[in-house]
Amino acid sequence: MASFKRLALILMTSCAGAALSACDGANDIASPGTGGNVIINNPAPTPAPSPTPTPTATLVTPATGCPTIADPKGLTDDGTITGPTGTWRVCTLPAIISKSIELPKIAGLLYQLKGRVDVGCDSGFSAPTTAAPRASSTVGCTTANGFTLNGSSQLTADTNVTLTIQPGVILFGGTGTSWLAVNRGNKINATGTSTAPIVFTSRDNVLGINNDASFGQWGGVVLLGRGRITDCNTGTTAAGTCERATEGSADPAVFGGADDAYNAGTMKYVQIRYSGYVLGADRELQALTTEGTGSGTTLDYIQSHNSSDDGMEFFGGTVRFKHYIATGADDDSLDIDTGLQGLFQYVLLIQRAGKGDALMEVDSNGNEGDTPRQVTKVANFTAIQTQLSTDNEANDQASILLRGNADLTLVNGLVISPNNECLRMNGSGTTPATLTARSVVLQCNATKYLGTGSYTAAQVATAFGAGSNNNSDSFINTLASLFVNGATETAVTATDPKTLDSTGFFDTTTWIGAVRNTTDTWYAGWTCNSGYAGFDNTSVTSRSCTSLPTT
Repeated sequence: MASFKRLALILMTSCAGAALSACDGANDIASPGTGGNVIINNPAPTPAPSPTPTPTATLVTPATGCPTIADPKGLTDDGTITGPTGTWRVCTLPAIISKSIELPKIAGLLYQLKGRVDVGCDSGFSAPTTAAPRASSTVGCTTANGFTLNGSSQLTADTNVTLTIQPGVILFGGTGTSWLAVNRGNKINATGTSTAPIVFTSRDNVLGINNDASFGQWGGVVLLGRGRITDCNTGTTAAGTCERATEGSADPAVFGGADDAYNAGTMKYVQIRYSGYVLGADRELQALTTEGTGSGTTLDYIQSHNSSDDGMEFFGGTVRFKHYIATGADDDSLDIDTGLQGLFQYVLLIQRAGKGDALMEVDSNGNEGDTPRQVTKVANFTAIQTQLSTDNEANDQASILLRGNADLTLVNGLVISPNNECLRMNGSGTTPATLTARSVVLQCNATKYLGTGSYTAAQVATAFGAGSNNNSDSFINTLASLFVNGATETAVTATDPKTLDSTGFFDTTTWIGAVRNTTDTWYAGWTCNSGYAGFDNTSVTSRSCTSLPTT
């Protein structure tokens, strides 16, 4: 024990000496008058780099007022509206546009549809003449509203009103029942660009209170034409006088005639968001509804997003449409009806998980005496239903539904619906619906096919299997980024769509699906992104469907 104490004392003395010697350095200064207290001045630390500031979006400031337009009623300045993108001036369109107008793109300005907005006056199934004038079927087309009528208050010519919308313009439905009706004898010119699309949306979208589940907040866009249709309310197809009224419209919005080349105008690089408000019992609009429009109408690069009814619906006429995208439709993504003569190419249909009905519903009148039969061809399409819908209508039960007086051709297509049946055909009449399929692949559940009426599931399988380069037995998709072709898709032998149509509308393609590969980006830039379908840089807030473009 004594030796241990001596060792401890030696160690303590040595440590004290070491400590004192350590204090004797050039950087150690004894403060005077402190009795030997020591202050150690450590070198100043290297300053931390200044953090890179997080970029903040510049909020929109409202335009000073509304522009002057040619319509005598002009635009109504309805003050401002504020949301997460800033504060915007609201300029409300007149209920009836009686003169051709142009809506310019102005920073900080939104155009509002408050209720139904009519472009021109409907003048019937053919243009009226002085010799045979016709009364308008649209309420409000009077001299007081700027229209030229004869002494009997009848139109003597088409009103020929064109609504022109500049690239980048945003229009919103100010009420749930807001919708745009482009009447027969008038046109729309909504031509955006790949970097400045035109956006039709809802008031809630402006306020920033939407999410990926929002839908059905205003009506939509309706193009009314003079093409041939079936299921007449009045007149007959044979006489060229067959007419129907828009489903659910309280006031007449009539379409039909005998002009299959009818030109309702142009819609290109357009988004239509959160549409599909209920107009009447079981009657809803969708993002875009064409009714008797003809082959003279230009439809290209249009996205429907979260429509509460169909993504788009096409009633009769002769439709030509390239680059159609439907995201999140609550019913069918593509719905075609009443004698449509339709050609579609580059079609991308993506449903929300657990929502939506058929990806395609192809229907027409079952009465074989009511012509024309529906004849529709869809080329280069990708249709995706990732999860079985809880809203699926009991009479549909498949991703593609074909029934009635309709003939459908599918070419270079992908149907990815692993939790659902892929194809259902309903046979009725002596010449029921028919299917032609070339270079189409299906990834579905074990059932795959359904047949009703005169069709059995085996007959549906035979109809599909009769085509060349089809595969429904072993195809497993390798799609990248949800919808871009991978190795398995690239390996499928394509069919030239031109060989199945003589009009010259289709492009020759050597691939199946809507998007050939990662270098094929026709869908990017002009679309909006959601949590379930991203088309480009999803970190750019202004590209989100829940936000507004601010440039």
